[in-house]
Amino acid sequence: MTASARALELVARAASAADSKQATDLVALDVSAQLPFADVFLLASGRNERQVMAIADEIEEKLIESGAKPLRREGRAEGRWILLDFGDLVVHVFHEEDRLYYSLERLWNDCPVVPLGV
Repeated sequence: MTASARALELVARAASAADSKQATDLVALDVSAQLPFADVFLLASGRNERQVMAIADEIEEKLIESGAKPLRREGRAEGRWILLDFGDLVVHVFHEEDRLYYSLERLWNDCPVVPLGV
């Protein structure tokens, strides 16, 4: 199974939005074969809580502008790990330290990487 065209379109928009806020270590993983609720995870990092929040806000704004509906938003108050669930796409915006600690890339290392144009 592979990610849907809609998920790939959303991840491209989200990655562009994250890049515009100087997010680092952008990685997209095709989790469609492993999970029934999402096609792609986008992982991004920020250097501090303020930047993490700015990245998440920009991604959410751009995806809503493109017609995507946010289903869930977690972690906004802390600014350490913000999760944005758009159904086919789940975005994880981490503080650099928390990303190293949780190491989602290691947990999902059997998933194909989705190329990003940023």
